[in-house]
Amino acid sequence: MALHEREFFNETKESKPATYTCPRCRHRGEYQVCWIRRVKKDRPPRGADERDHAMFKKLRDYMVRVDDKVVCTRCRSRFDIPSHQSVAFF
Repeated sequence: MALHEREFFNETKESKPATYTCPRCRHRGEYQVCWIRRVKKDRPPRGADERDHAMFKKLRDYMVRVDDKVVCTRCRSRFDIPSHQSVAFF
């Protein structure tokens, strides 16, 4: 039986600062953005078959952005975070 990808990683939540520009008032500010850090476990989980072992060898640590929007500190309008920064690999 194939295992779900989350069973191969340990997940932790963390917050990182990022600088964005508000599209409404053009204020450039630093915002705290929430991420989920997925760190590969040291060995595959129990019940893993040959296909799961092959997939486990190819996996690497990465981060997924949780927040999609931030609130401008000057004008208080919500704006989207650019989507090209949603996943970061180590």
